[in-house]
Amino acid sequence: MRNSAAPIKSSAPLNKRMRPKGDLRTYFQELKRDIIRDRILYYLLIPFLVWFLVFKYLPMWGIQIAFKDFSLFRGIGGSEWVGFEHIREFIGSEYFLRVFKNTVIISLYGLLICFPAQIILAIMISEVTRERFKKVVQTLTYLPHFISAVVIAGIVTTFLAPDNGLINLLLEKLGMEKIYFLTDPNYFRGIYTTMNLWKETGFASIVFIAAIAGIDTQLYEAAKMDGANKFKQIMHVTLPGILPTIVVMFIMKIGSLLSVGYETIILLYQPATYETADVISTYVYRSGLIDGRYDFATAVGLFNSIVALILVVSANKLSKKVTDAGLW
Repeated sequence: MRNSAAPIKSSAPLNKRMRPKGDLRTYFQELKRDIIRDRILYYLLIPFLVWFLVFKYLPMWGIQIAFKDFSLFRGIGGSEWVGFEHIREFIGSEYFLRVFKNTVIISLYGLLICFPAQIILAIMISEVTRERFKKVVQTLTYLPHFISAVVIAGIVTTFLAPDNGLINLLLEKLGMEKIYFLTDPNYFRGIYTTMNLWKETGFASIVFIAAIAGIDTQLYEAAKMDGANKFKQIMHVTLPGILPTIVVMFIMKIGSLLSVGYETIILLYQPATYETADVISTYVYRSGLIDGRYDFATAVGLFNSIVALILVVSANKLSKKVTDAGLW
């Protein structure tokens, strides 16, 4: 029988607990020993490290053209340095406030509407007891995620067509005037948010369904014995149980606040809706690929990434202070 008075042993290895902080030699010796012991796992890691190196880190060499007057003929190395001129030009341009405001507003729409919808859908699916019905619902909600942006934009355009679109036909049947949805700036943000809500909510809810599945079922049994109905079980067991997952996903959403996907916006917007639809990523696309200003487009993209990094670090610090949970 275990002696309750005996001191609890730490699970950390003795050499790790005794290793002085900052002793790099000991650290690398331990790392070498771990690699030899778990070499199969490290072999499996190699393809992913190579992928990150080739597609994520090597392209960073090109970031320097954000600070150069880039010329295709002189190349990256031969182009002249211009410092922060491109970033100053972007901040001082007439488009800065428009694209920055549109990016933030569209992202906030997604954060305030789509993100809670993912959690609600995950809770609803987890409460379904009939397995066959549950699988059908999951399949139907996951399916839109795998449809390409071009097809999605085509569906939206067809539904909202002014002459024979389903929505306008319904409005006509109700005695209302037809609306040119895709040429009216007032409707673009709502259309884009609704489209993303339908396309991504089901697939994004997978993370929360997995988190709910990890909650101890004894907590639900205890709540039932205390007289808690289904709503109280969700409020006092389910939501606290998945709170760390919600916080982590929320921080990741904050990090991509300025990274609105440009594919569907480019497919849906037009000059008449630039006022509410033009975002940083579409502005980068037009500047870089259409106008051929690669250096300016890179500077705008770099500015976008720096602001996103500041947001995610701030959100992580705030989260650790408030909930004691964070990404790192």
